[in-house]
Amino acid sequence: MLKTSLQTLKSLPIVTKQQPPRFTKNSVVMEAQSEKVYAYYNHTDSCKFSRWTARESFEFMYARPWQEVVDFYSKSVNGRLSLLELFGTQAHDVHGDDKIEEVSNETALLEGVSNVDKSGRWARVTFKIVLSYHGGSFDGWQKQPGLNTVQGLVEKSLGIFVDEKKAQQLKEKSKPLEGCASVAGRTDKGVSALQQVCSFYTWRKDVKPHEIEDAINDVAPGKVRVVSVSEVSRAFHPNFSAKWRHYLYIFPLNDGENREEIEGEGDIGNFSSHENCEKQRNECGELATEENVENSVISDEDEDELEGAKKPRSFSVCRVNQLLQQLEGKLLSYKIFARDTKALRNVGPPTECYFYHARATETSLPCPDHGKEIKVMCVELVANRFLRKMVRVLVATAVREAAAGAQEDALLKLMDATCRRATAPPAPPDGLCLVNVGYTEFDRQNCLIP
Repeated sequence: MLKTSLQTLKSLPIVTKQQPPRFTKNSVVMEAQSEKVYAYYNHTDSCKFSRWTARESFEFMYARPWQEVVDFYSKSVNGRLSLLELFGTQAHDVHGDDKIEEVSNETALLEGVSNVDKSGRWARVTFKIVLSYHGGSFDGWQKQPGLNTVQGLVEKSLGIFVDEKKAQQLKEKSKPLEGCASVAGRTDKGVSALQQVCSFYTWRKDVKPHEIEDAINDVAPGKVRVVSVSEVSRAFHPNFSAKWRHYLYIFPLNDGENREEIEGEGDIGNFSSHENCEKQRNECGELATEENVENSVISDEDEDELEGAKKPRSFSVCRVNQLLQQLEGKLLSYKIFARDTKALRNVGPPTECYFYHARATETSLPCPDHGKEIKVMCVELVANRFLRKMVRVLVATAVREAAAGAQEDALLKLMDATCRRATAPPAPPDGLCLVNVGYTEFDRQNCLIP
């Protein structure tokens, strides 16, 4: 009977179960990429064929006399030149906030700790150090193995002020005798600073501010200079206590830039002041409004002709100023203008930034040696915070949109893009400088460009 059952089973038809299709990791990624739509690539405005590609933008930004700007920052760091000579205006003392941060009975009382009897971590002394350094001489601020960084130099010079307990801990771990410096904002390689703020604390009571100043100045004379050192409240933190950051970007202009005739509108002239820019607002070229975009119809023949047309090789500083002013007074996500940071952050601070001031103007670099005058565009940006390489990308993108003749809200429209390739590559770091960091409420009178 068992034999008969086996024969019956063998005679039954074999039914194979259909296997579901197998998806590999690469196939899923390829399918997702094929369905992904990148915003802002389907340009519909009248200047869609005038925009530079990434390579064209990169070449345009780097093909200019950057050494003149580097030399200006070098002289400014050493105190031989100042921004006052660049703009010919009187600046205000943006570091007049020591009265708030200095150790006093009032601040100690607010923190609930007596200024006379302090113990534990409250017994430490915190110093606020304002630094000026030349970016071309260092590989950025952040300390990295084998690189010449500002943080590494500063912390090495602060090693002599470390207390005995900390020194013993470093010795047991076979680490060099160095202090620990917190900073208001890390700068990239090649970026200079005129009033960078960092802090250092120690439990030693015999450390004087002038001793810290001399120690840092002796390490790299001509490259790093201490602007001031002051004892501040133990609750002070250069990054978390800051209310705004002030950056300046100097962009050298080649001969003929910012003075060409745009679409038969005549000579642009010099729009160095905000008043002139407002008066001649409509003379910077035809503004591409939404109505003009909707009414413009481009045929296939016209499209082929535009693709082969020569793209503009100059821009209007006035238009750059108009583009940047649209960012003022708005809390926006600048993830598209950032680099080397996640677009969507699950941890850490968000990508939103608030601009207090965003302007551009034309001026000339001072020539102490009576050399050839160099025309430059200065971009001044003040915001509560900045993302990595955000200033450089923003400047390069604003120049690209201005050259293409984009409408004034072009930078705002880019906020909706889903890919960072929609913005231009970062401008050279040689032109960027951290002017100062503020710890009081922002005052527009401290700005260089009205």
